[in-house]
Amino acid sequence: MTRRVPALLLPAVLLLTTACATGPALEDRGRITAPPGNSEELTVGSAGFTESELLARMYGLLLEQAGHRTRILSVTNRELYEPALESGQIDIVPEYAATFADWLNAKTNGPDAKPVGSPDIGATMKALRALAAPRGLAVLDPGRAVDQNAFAVPARYAARHGLRTLSDLGRAKLPVRLAAGDECVQRPYCAPGLKKTYGIVITGVDPKGVGTTQAKKAVQNGEDQMVLTTTTDATLDDFGLTVLADDRHLQNADHVVPVVNRARAGSEEITGVLDRLGAVLTTKDLATMNEQVDSRRRLPEDVARACLERKGLLERNG
Repeated sequence: MTRRVPALLLPAVLLLTTACATGPALEDRGRITAPPGNSEELTVGSAGFTESELLARMYGLLLEQAGHRTRILSVTNRELYEPALESGQIDIVPEYAATFADWLNAKTNGPDAKPVGSPDIGATMKALRALAAPRGLAVLDPGRAVDQNAFAVPARYAARHGLRTLSDLGRAKLPVRLAAGDECVQRPYCAPGLKKTYGIVITGVDPKGVGTTQAKKAVQNGEDQMVLTTTTDATLDDFGLTVLADDRHLQNADHVVPVVNRARAGSEEITGVLDRLGAVLTTKDLATMNEQVDSRRRLPEDVARACLERKGLLERNG
C-alpha cells in the first residue's frame, strides 16, 4: 500500500528540503548529463486538494505495481513543493500544463513576465519544457484529462434561449451577472475575456468564489445567471446547471501533466508507466472520481484503485 507522510512531519520534511537539499545551482542544471533516474523508492507529491490527491494515488499504485516503493507527500503550496521537486525530496507531482508553465515563467523571469501558457497545448508544452529542463525537471506528455475554467448556466435557461456555447450566449445579448471569484473582474480568462472574445454582456461579478456551493446556488435560484467553475466539477447536475462550451478557446490548455525529477524518476520505465495513464484518463473520469470522494465520502485510494482497474491498468485484488 502506498504510504502517506503524516501531516505533522511535513514541516520537518520541507525544512530539510529548503535548508539541506537545494540541488545544483540553476545555472548548472541545464548542463546535467547523468542518465535519467529510476529510483526504487519514490515520493509522489500531492497539492492537497481532492483531484491532486487522486492523481498522486494513481501514480503511486501504478508505480508500486511496476516494482517501486512509494509514499505520498501532501504539500498544498506550490512555492514549497516545486523546490522540493527540483531537489529530489519529491520525485513526481501531477501538474497542469498552462498553469505550471506560467508559474515557472514568473519564477524564472519575474512576476511581470508575459504569460507563456495558452489555449494551444503544443506551444504551451514547448514553453513549459524549456522552463523545466534547466531545473532538472522533465515534463511528460499531456494527458487527455483537462481541468480548465468552465462557465455554467441553469439547464432550463440554456434550453429556453437555445444556448450550447459561450458564442450562443454572446449572440443572445442576454444580461449576465456572473458568480465567480473577485479576481474575475480583471483576469483575461474571466469577465474581460467573456466580453472581448464572446461579446457577452457582463453586468457584474458576484464574488462568491470559483465553483463554490454558494456560487452555484446563486445561479440555481436566479440571483446570478452564470457561474465560473471547472471542467471536472461533478456536482453541476445537483444544481440543475450545464456547462456552455468554450468554442473560441478562451481558456488555456490545462491538461494534466506528470512532472518528474529527471535524475531520480526520468527513466523510460517510470515515464512509460505514467504516460499510459495519461493516454486513457479523461476529464469525465476526473469529474466522476472527484464526486465520489467529495460527495460520497469514499477514500481517495479506493477510488483511484477502482478507476485503474476499470481501465485495465491495475491488476484486481484477489
